[in-house]
Amino acid sequence: MRTILTGGTIVDSDGHCVADVAVEGNTISAIGADLVRDGDRVIDCTGRFVLPGFVDAHAHVDGLLTDDDVQRAVLKQGVTSIIAGQDGVSYAPGDGGYGSEYFAAINGSHPSYSGGGVAEYLSAVDGRSRLNAAYAIPAGTVRWEVCGRSTAAASDDERSRMVELVEQGMREGAVGLSTGLDYVPGIFADSAEIAAITVPVAQAGGVYISHMRGGYEANSAEGIDEIAAIAAASGARVHVSHFHAEAHVVKAQLDALDAAGVDATFDAYPYTRGCTLLAMPLLPPELSAQPVDEVVRVISDASERDRLRRDWFPEVDRKASLGPDWPSMITLAHIAADDYAWALGMTVQDAAARAGVDAIEFSLDVLTASRLQANAVMAVRYERPVSELAQIFAHPAHMGGSDGIFIGAHPHPRARGTFARYLREYVRETQTWSWPEAVSHLSTAPVDRFSLGRRGRIASGWIADLIVVDPEAVADTASYDRPLGEAVGIDDVLVAGVPVLAGGELQGATPGSGIRRENEG
Repeated sequence: MRTILTGGTIVDSDGHCVADVAVEGNTISAIGADLVRDGDRVIDCTGRFVLPGFVDAHAHVDGLLTDDDVQRAVLKQGVTSIIAGQDGVSYAPGDGGYGSEYFAAINGSHPSYSGGGVAEYLSAVDGRSRLNAAYAIPAGTVRWEVCGRSTAAASDDERSRMVELVEQGMREGAVGLSTGLDYVPGIFADSAEIAAITVPVAQAGGVYISHMRGGYEANSAEGIDEIAAIAAASGARVHVSHFHAEAHVVKAQLDALDAAGVDATFDAYPYTRGCTLLAMPLLPPELSAQPVDEVVRVISDASERDRLRRDWFPEVDRKASLGPDWPSMITLAHIAADDYAWALGMTVQDAAARAGVDAIEFSLDVLTASRLQANAVMAVRYERPVSELAQIFAHPAHMGGSDGIFIGAHPHPRARGTFARYLREYVRETQTWSWPEAVSHLSTAPVDRFSLGRRGRIASGWIADLIVVDPEAVADTASYDRPLGEAVGIDDVLVAGVPVLAGGELQGATPGSGIRRENEG
């Protein structure tokens, strides 16, 4: 059966026109006037725009691709494909144990992947989800497979074994390599190690994707300098994850990469606050590298708590991203301990006061009770206005990325609001982007950058990942206070030519696929 999207305005990165779109199988078969024939399935798009599905260049749904609520939340924003394996930690390669352990409060546990590599991860997506997913090889997971919990620099032999794992992952269709250089074990990897394992990425035409070292914001020069050095040593194109900083800082650092001859892009979401593991800023990395049982034993011990209070928390106070008022800057989003459900949505400062203890004691109590499975929304010292974010999003190297984390009862609103917020605030309200420019930033550019095949355009013979958008109604409803509100204004979505959202309701088909890198030529 053919599907005809009729009466809508087709918009892609090249412009817009009023025409019907015919879909046969998983591809667009024709574009033109009066295409409807007897027996066709018709989707009336009158008054709405037909766009290529969006690509979330940085999302944390690695183990949640078959979850109905997550799929609905993502599809309602117009996202049909995501890049998984971010921040240097996920399931493949290996048995998935480290990704499930350390990133339990970000990615959760995968329902079917239990071992193997990139090929197995991507195969676990095929026909089991309404979403497509590509995969970046997580450098931290690779290091874990070879070096275990070691905090030492990798030996030559260990580097060689890591290179072999990366080569295999690229052969199996990965789009690149990701790092998370504020996380464990990525924080222990030096530039030379990262450059060495990035060489096969460059040779395969992939992208080095970096959650860079140094804390972003005003400190981003350190991370950008390291990225430039890695690109120079490996020859890789680069992509900077969730580049949050003042607009002039972002521009200056991208100019620095360009001056160094680095082919660079970046993603940034339309919010100023971040979200991460509660343990990441509050525990020493060397401690976080230990097994969960050992970490819990240490932070449960009164004398060890005294030591952390004396020797470590002054370092937390000195961190530029937090500082001594960190308890008021951290809002609890997820705690895997029912006894602390009352604290979700509260700052550490307020929750500690209610519990009758100080912030350090309370934080360590939460991490103990949850066995480290806690995440938090992180405030920033400077809440950038829409006008400044608009300058960042107008940069030609920008792509859409939510950094969405769905684990938790009071998550960051970016998980459910990012792409609808782009359209509401930066297309309709501020006109930072035209509609074709929005398609470029949110679909065409990431498809091209990450070699996702014949997606991101509306043309005959291209894969029919299509969304239907009401340009006057599309909006985000999630907020920091009410983060579970779903987006509105996108009610019809096709993935590989199959309706997966119709009239705002999920459909039963699961035509999503694991996207294997498709280099040009």
